[in-house]
Amino acid sequence: MRYVVLRDDDTNALTPVEYLDRLYRPFLERKLPVNLAVIPEVTTKATMANGQPEGFLLAQPKHGAERVRLEAGSKLARYLRSRPLYEVAQHGCHHEYCEFDLQSSQEAAARLDKGRELLIQAGFPTPTTFIAPHDKISRISYQQLARRYKVISTGWFELRRLPLSWWPKYALVKSQKRPHWRTGKTFLLSHPGCLLSCHRPYEGMLERVQEVIHRQQLTVLVTHWWEYFRGNKPDDNFIAVLHEVADYLANAKDVRVISFRDVGDGKAAMN
Repeated sequence: MRYVVLRDDDTNALTPVEYLDRLYRPFLERKLPVNLAVIPEVTTKATMANGQPEGFLLAQPKHGAERVRLEAGSKLARYLRSRPLYEVAQHGCHHEYCEFDLQSSQEAAARLDKGRELLIQAGFPTPTTFIAPHDKISRISYQQLARRYKVISTGWFELRRLPLSWWPKYALVKSQKRPHWRTGKTFLLSHPGCLLSCHRPYEGMLERVQEVIHRQQLTVLVTHWWEYFRGNKPDDNFIAVLHEVADYLANAKDVRVISFRDVGDGKAAMN
C-alpha cells in the first residue's frame, strides 16, 4: 500500500471559501482527507524572497489592518469546521518572511504558542502538525517544535539546522536515501517539491504525480490554493488537473489518502 498526504498551503482569514470549496469538493465527496496549512494571524505585508507580495493575499482587509486572525465566527472557520475531512495544520504564526529562522528560543516558543492558541480559539483541535513558512527552520526552532507537534512537514532538511542530538539519526536516514524519518515522538516529513503548481506544465502533471507516488511508501503532495485563482480568476485547466488527481487517488487500489494526524498516530509506513 502507498500512502498520500495532500497538503494545501496558505489558507488564512482572507481566503475565499468559494475557492477552497471548488478545489476540494471532489476530494471531500470521495472521502479523501485534505490537510490545510492554515496561517493563524496573517500579515497583510507578507512578501516572497523577491520582495513581491505573497500570492495568497488575493484580498485585503477592511481598514488596512496589518494582521488579520482567523476568527471562530467567520465564514471560513465555520466552513472548515463543518467538513471533518479538512484537517488544520499550523502554518507558522503570521507568515512573515522566514519567521522561524530564529536564534531565540523564547521568541520561537512565543510565536508557536500564539499561533496554536489562535487556531484553538477559532474552534479547531489543538494542531499536531507544523509547517514553517518558506521551509526555513533554525536549530532552536526545531527544538521547540519537537516539544509541541507530532509531525513537522517541510521541503527538506539541512544538517546544520538540526539539533546536534539528531545528527546520528539523520545521517543514517540520509545514507539510506529515506525522505521521512522520526526522532523521539516527532515525525519529520519531506516532500518532492510542489508537483501540483501553476509553474509546471499541465500536460503530463497527473502522470508525474503518479510516478512519484509509486516510487515511495509515503508521499506528501503539496499545492497552493491561490495558484488556481491567480488575479482572482480561476485557472480552469489547472483546476481540471487537480480534479483528475482526485479521481486517481479515489480509484487507485494500491493508494490510500491519509491525514497528517494519521501519520502522527503511527497509522502509515514512512519508507
